[in-house]
Amino acid sequence: MKNSNWTASLVEASRRAVKAAWEQVWEIRRHNQRRVLEAFRQARISEFDLNGTTGYGYHDPSRKAVEEIYCTVFGTEAAIVRPQIVSGTHAIAASLFGVCRPGSEILSATGSPYDTLKRIISGPGPSLADWGITYREVDLSPAGRCVPEAILAAINKNTSVVMFQRSKGYTVRPALSARHIAETATLVKKAAPHVTTFVDNCYGEFVEEWEPTQIGGVDLLAGSLIKNPGGTLAIAGGYITGRRHLVSLAADAAIAPGLGLKVGPMLGLGRNLLQGFYFAPLFVAEALCGGILAAHLFAELGFAVEPAWNGERADSVQALLLGSPEAVLAFCKAVQNSSPIDSTATPVPANLPGYQDPVVMAAGTFVQGASSELSADAPMRPPYAVFMQGGSSREQIEVALETALEYLQQGGYLQISR
Repeated sequence: MKNSNWTASLVEASRRAVKAAWEQVWEIRRHNQRRVLEAFRQARISEFDLNGTTGYGYHDPSRKAVEEIYCTVFGTEAAIVRPQIVSGTHAIAASLFGVCRPGSEILSATGSPYDTLKRIISGPGPSLADWGITYREVDLSPAGRCVPEAILAAINKNTSVVMFQRSKGYTVRPALSARHIAETATLVKKAAPHVTTFVDNCYGEFVEEWEPTQIGGVDLLAGSLIKNPGGTLAIAGGYITGRRHLVSLAADAAIAPGLGLKVGPMLGLGRNLLQGFYFAPLFVAEALCGGILAAHLFAELGFAVEPAWNGERADSVQALLLGSPEAVLAFCKAVQNSSPIDSTATPVPANLPGYQDPVVMAAGTFVQGASSELSADAPMRPPYAVFMQGGSSREQIEVALETALEYLQQGGYLQISR
């Protein structure tokens, strides 16, 4: 639909108001872009490295190049970065199945994990519980921060992994900064050196100037390539990076014992993964600027948001509390209709594998489900928050927000005089 002048005026007013916050984002982008460029130069990437192999993928030059660059940027000893890892959940599952053994325990330092991870832990279906691996969690503080004293008190001789979820997931809480995670993980390692500190880094890459593994205390870290680090060009994949022996265990769990780090063809996708990673700081900055704009706009209209437009950001997800399932559907319809792909589709809630409640997902993206491109998800449950993610172009985000205002006004969920 063609948006009216009143919606454009509201978005323009917010755009003027957030310029200082945008400038801060671009300072972080400048820092991260320099880091990534230097990693490419150190690895001496050449045209040859853009070409991968087939079959078993022995000595695949693209794989070697991609994984070397990830190690440099994340400050780690080893990495597995593969298109065969189909999602962030897959990367997390491989990490936990690789590191844990029967009789050991996983302790979540960040409260209850998101829905798909709960299935990995306890089922239904095959899960870590089937291996005799137990699970406990320590709640975050009311301010949404880790509580080191409670975490240390909960660790026992069977605790093998202390796990941190950096992003808010489908909860309305602050994302955890890289420094906060690293400082908490350092305390854990000091008190219990036998414990592996593991971070679900999805949506966190390049949001800040440093990653948790660069600061210290974190042993293992995992994420998805169709989120931040894929730079909208990765068409599939996930990564795990950290200490060499732990990455090797996770790689064997993902592929096969003894083969994980030694095989895996890039199938011609090395060019996409390298180029996408190179552009990732730029596109993450665009997404963050879009989230800041949305936060200011909706807060001005009286809606609760997380984070605030001028608040600390540690992931690329913007939560907007719209208050009703109908308003959520109107917003998601606006995002879908403002997309380059499947703009005529209407997103509807559905029962999806791994989720407890019906979920509506709007994503008119070039890569299916890519959260590096503009998308909006919402579990259909109170407080009826929509989670806006990604966005490779601020201009598209502006169009989506203008359209959302139109739909919300038409449905009676937004009362405003034009």
